Amino acid sequence: MGEPLKTFVGGAEVEVPNSIPAIRVALPEARREEFDRAINEAGVQEIQAVMRHWMLEAVPDPEAERILDRLARDEAERRSVA
Repeated sequence: MGEPLKTFVGGAEVEVPNSIPAIRVALPEARREEFDRAINEAGVQEIQAVMRHWMLEAVPDPEAERILDRLARDEAERRSVA
C-alpha cells in the first residue's frame, strides 16, 4: 500500500487515504455507491485520475464545506422567494 499520503487542510496536516478500501471508508456513506461505480468503470488509463479525484474528495475540508453550505442556503432562499 505504501506510505500514507499527507496534505494540509486549514493549516493542519491530514492523512489522505491512498487505497480503494481506505478511500471508500473515508467517504460519506451517500457517496460510496458512486465511488464504487467510478472505480469499477475506470480503465487502466483512467484509474489513477479516478483515484486522485476520490482520494481528495475523501479528505474533509471545512472551508469547502462552509462554502457549499452557504451556496445551498442561498439557493434555498432564492427558490423560496421566486
